[in-house]
Amino acid sequence: MDELPIGRRVAYWRGRRKMSQQVFADRLGKSKSWVDKVERGVRRLDKFSVVYEIADVLQVDVQLLLGKDVERRPETQNCIDQVEVEEIRAALERYDQMSAFFQAVPHSPPLAEMRKAVSHAWLTYQHAKYGVLARTLPKLLRDAQAADSAYATGAEAKEAAHLLGQVYQIASSALRKVGEHELSWLAADRSIAVSQRAGDQLLAGLASFRVGSALLALGRVRPSLEVNVNIANRLAPTYSQEPEHRGQRLSVYGMLLLNGAMAAARIGDSATVRDLLCGAEQASLELGGDFNHYWTSFGPTNVQLHRCAAAVELGDGRAAVETHEKIDVVGFNALLPERRAHHYLDIARGYTQIGNIEKASEMLLEGDRLAPSEIRCRPLAHEVLSDVLRRTRGTPPAPIAELAEQMGVGV
Repeated sequence: MDELPIGRRVAYWRGRRKMSQQVFADRLGKSKSWVDKVERGVRRLDKFSVVYEIADVLQVDVQLLLGKDVERRPETQNCIDQVEVEEIRAALERYDQMSAFFQAVPHSPPLAEMRKAVSHAWLTYQHAKYGVLARTLPKLLRDAQAADSAYATGAEAKEAAHLLGQVYQIASSALRKVGEHELSWLAADRSIAVSQRAGDQLLAGLASFRVGSALLALGRVRPSLEVNVNIANRLAPTYSQEPEHRGQRLSVYGMLLLNGAMAAARIGDSATVRDLLCGAEQASLELGGDFNHYWTSFGPTNVQLHRCAAAVELGDGRAAVETHEKIDVVGFNALLPERRAHHYLDIARGYTQIGNIEKASEMLLEGDRLAPSEIRCRPLAHEVLSDVLRRTRGTPPAPIAELAEQMGVGV
């Protein structure tokens, strides 16, 4: 793409948007012949104003058309490449809600369709299909923004805001997986504002959880710890709540405590880690099982997975491995692929800490079999695999060597 002339780039993105030359021309207010000449390089695009109009119709960052150097990652199974990241960035940079303040939005997707699309996006994320998710997120963001702009008051306005808040959270989580931490923070921060308009404390609590995760990924550990613990304290469940709502509140509350424990572990505060994990465990026992309220996957099993992860962050690989060996197999296997593969990556780090490189390799391969994107797309997994290769005596086993080759990882 970087070597193509601008006309060919226009043709490429028009094809990605599934527009005919005639439809594209109509949206630009040009003739089909004009579009054809631009794409073949017969007619030059020498006015920036026209290039910006084209970028707006194609809904891409104008720099992609002007030839910004975009680093593409090696082809890996179902990963988010940098072109997809730029599309998501362009969608996040839109401010349709402000435009709607001055002029009514002509149309937006029906809320029933949006509900289905958002639920599908959550499941795509929890099944670790990050490449599939990346290809749908830009349009989903634009549609959710349009829906939120279309309704000013009433129940529909709150539902539209709720759906947009969820889409921002999905984008934040996916972007953090592939190392786009600043964008992840932006999407999470957007979700906080929208969640307040939706009037849903639990959605706002989860938005705070995403902000805490993004801050932690950016190395802003203490702010991450504070936001998780402060919001958890405000959401602490009470016995006056209805059972269903209480379960949802316990799940969001528990996830905030778990995220706070991970932040505390990063700064070596083992006492705070212990307190927060105990609080989350108590919430999970009161919940009575593993559930996916508000897409949290919270319950006793997830608490155990975070015990392992926190131990790894504290540098105590032995404690992580001992906890791993006690995890309920039935509960673990019932979790969705993203959560399980994430744990395999964490415990692979634990095994490297105690020098068991063979078991670390097994965990990486198990995670790759379960959810390839969780291993092949995450920068952390590349670091762990590189460490495994470096500490392997002699020639690495064929499966690990093959995985390293496919991921483009060397010693």
